Amino acid sequence: MKKTKRNRTMTLSLKEKRLFSAKLLKLEKPTSIYSIRNKVINQDIFEAVNYLPSGFVDLLFVDPPYNLTKNFNAVSFKQMPIKDYMKWMDSWLAKMIRLLKPSASIYICGDWRSSPAVHLLCEKYFAVRNRITFEREKGRGARMNWKNNSEDIWYCTLSNDYYFNADAVKLKRRVIAPYRENGKPKDWKNEGNGKFRLTSSSNIWTDITIPFWSMAENTPHPTQKPEKLLAKIILASSQKKDMVFDPFAGVGTTGVVAKKLERTFTMLEKDKDYCLYALKRLKKTETDSSIQGYSDDMFWERNTLKNIGRR
Repeated sequence: MKKTKRNRTMTLSLKEKRLFSAKLLKLEKPTSIYSIRNKVINQDIFEAVNYLPSGFVDLLFVDPPYNLTKNFNAVSFKQMPIKDYMKWMDSWLAKMIRLLKPSASIYICGDWRSSPAVHLLCEKYFAVRNRITFEREKGRGARMNWKNNSEDIWYCTLSNDYYFNADAVKLKRRVIAPYRENGKPKDWKNEGNGKFRLTSSSNIWTDITIPFWSMAENTPHPTQKPEKLLAKIILASSQKKDMVFDPFAGVGTTGVVAKKLERTFTMLEKDKDYCLYALKRLKKTETDSSIQGYSDDMFWERNTLKNIGRR
């Protein structure tokens, strides 16, 4: 089916599939950090994790299948009782501990079904620092229930020695009530296109846009995370050249954003086609390092950049 003019969803040609397939990595023996740095590993997590080096990860981002029945291209996941889901998560999360540096930060995604299991497992292995909830403005209504419009991200660290940069993730907001003190703006600036102030980022994120068909970062992946979401996490919990690891990489958003923000990465994904999309997106960063909703070293409220004539 031919795409409409405004449909910017990424596709893969046969030529691109052949080209990118040659760049995929599969581990068959214990490896060093140098051989997996900035690489996409096309392999099952339970096989590959045994070959990964110890203590190489500064930031672990995990977006596993949520506890619901869903198809991910050639891979399917089926909903299970919460105790079984927790047992499944534990079977791979326990293996992640060896990979982490003592100062590592960990972010694990979930929805309302899976979050209880995620929380309990995080308490088992890590120091739980916070639960981030972000609004999913995408999606249709529900007739027999409340519309599911949010997801959680559990923020943890391996120890009390960790890095967090609150200044790097401040949000630029429009000022609705511009209060003045002695005739001068208090904590806000008039920038010609409107009145704005910088505010600290909370654990409620309402400025996230889920990728859809008219966005250049969109792919056929059914649960793709936005680049803006990863940018917040990577900027807050890593420094330049740090290693970011994603064991359920999907179409590679984590690595793409890590590269744009001058971090290193390793991504692990079982589905080959998703790996190929990840490599195409990584190639694209060489000519386009922009992140939707992030400009001039700060995050903007949803649709704000568009409204003031910026991209």
